[in-house]
Amino acid sequence: MGQGASPGKSGIPGCLPASAGEPGGQAGLELLGRAGMVAVGVADLASPARKGLGKDGRTALVAAGAGPVRTGDLVVFCKPVAVAAAVVRRDGRVQAAGHPADHVRLGVAEERLDALCGEPGIIDKVAAGATLEGRVKGTARRAMTAALVIRLVLLMTLMPGSCYAEAITALLGDLPLVPWHRPYRVPTDAVACTWRDAAGPAPLEQLRDRALAGIDAEHREHDYRAVTVGELDVGSIDGSLTRVPDTPANRDAFGSAGTADGSAPYPQLRELRCSVASTRATVGVVTGPSGAGGGRDKGEAEQKLLDGALARYPAIFTPDRLWVMDRNFPGVPRIKKMLATGTHVLIRVKDGITLTRTGDFLPDRSYPALICGGGQQLAVRVIEYQVSVAGRDAPELFCLITDLDGHQAYPAGMLAAAYHWRWIGSETTLKEAKSAIRESGPSAGPMLRSATPPLIAQEHAAWVISAELARAIARDAAAVAAPARKGRRAGLPVHPREISFTAARRAIIATTRSGAATASLPPALISANRARILASLARCRITVDQNRHRDRKTKARPGFPHGGPRVPTLTAPAQISVCGTAA
Repeated sequence: MGQGASPGKSGIPGCLPASAGEPGGQAGLELLGRAGMVAVGVADLASPARKGLGKDGRTALVAAGAGPVRTGDLVVFCKPVAVAAAVVRRDGRVQAAGHPADHVRLGVAEERLDALCGEPGIIDKVAAGATLEGRVKGTARRAMTAALVIRLVLLMTLMPGSCYAEAITALLGDLPLVPWHRPYRVPTDAVACTWRDAAGPAPLEQLRDRALAGIDAEHREHDYRAVTVGELDVGSIDGSLTRVPDTPANRDAFGSAGTADGSAPYPQLRELRCSVASTRATVGVVTGPSGAGGGRDKGEAEQKLLDGALARYPAIFTPDRLWVMDRNFPGVPRIKKMLATGTHVLIRVKDGITLTRTGDFLPDRSYPALICGGGQQLAVRVIEYQVSVAGRDAPELFCLITDLDGHQAYPAGMLAAAYHWRWIGSETTLKEAKSAIRESGPSAGPMLRSATPPLIAQEHAAWVISAELARAIARDAAAVAAPARKGRRAGLPVHPREISFTAARRAIIATTRSGAATASLPPALISANRARILASLARCRITVDQNRHRDRKTKARPGFPHGGPRVPTLTAPAQISVCGTAA
């Protein structure tokens, strides 16, 4: 017979059966991966059960002797949900073997997590090593598994305001519609809470540290820099408070800041994030109590967290990075400990700290000085400068200290301009991340939902992972984005900061709902879906570096944007004037 001329067993002229030449239907999987959709004529659908749909209707329909599709025929277009081994009942019903938890995935986010951790199926491997406690006992298959609860906690941190039921429904997608050989019901809120307690914080914290290490390695392999100081990458370190539910356990563990007696409406978790200023990617995060006392202990609380970051993430404090910090961190022993790692610092000094000048002004108008504290002293270089916008001077003098003593390689004007990236690298990072959790505005309720400290630790670790996966997907989208055709960025490569964080977060939720990446679907189909998602996300651009300035910075959208006093905004480049006398 001539090649491609004879009808095959499929009944379609010129087409071979899906399994031809390949064991186990591999050729069919390849075809499915390339096409992504299955079309079956309505007239070809049949029930395999000998008596209709069986006693409970739990069977899949099959294509009975499918013939060629002709124009005008009614056709069912089917989206692949899962590829599973068939279980054929005695009455002929066809059902799926396995468990929905074996197939559920977090769409493009899970692919990205595997890539960052350098290990496929990282969630399943972490879940396999987890020790379940509490009311989850034995090894019997239940509605949830350890891997399913890990994915649930990750997803719910990207769905502000959603309840457990909504997050579980989004996570499972169409999988509950599959006629599994054992009846499956979507877990209730009570079941989700029980499993969260059983899993504890350890699996999520392990995933968080693996992901952050992968993010750090990725930034060393790729040049994402939007700002540099000489050859140094600019990093940013800052603290933040996150409200948690007001339970006795949370209040005892975290306390509250902002009132003299620690009696604020909600307890607060204090965190410290170390981020890459150019991409806002987090490479280290530590948490602790808020520090009560009307804000008097804020500096001390954040300084202790910085000590924790130095101990937990020593690999990020390297000689090729300059860490920009605000006024809460100066402490001579702590700075010296940080500099002992080989890294560099640029720190703003607050009023009341004495800097003893030890030499003349340098050609760039900076000067050498000593800073003392804790019984120690440290030689630093000081840059003092004023900022003006549209002819208006800022109401305060900026004073920076740094260990970079080479005024030619690192002139004062360059360092003064770099300090601006503390806001971009820390404050904007935190603002974006908090947009992914509920009640993130001012004078609102708790941002996290857990009632006990261990679950707060679990939820916070999941929040860090999810927010960073959204940023990682934005970096992928920027890599495939076409440069703008007009405007000030015309013809320039698209930077990851230009891809909308909110759009990336929504892409994760959408691909999870639609089951765009499951354990059983062909790799070709997963890759095609991923390419389509990134191409769509690449068009979701935001405008960066708009030179917008306010007398009072806002870290969150006002609660009543259409009423009350407005903070005036100036749009103009900032002018930096370094103080002092040039040598």
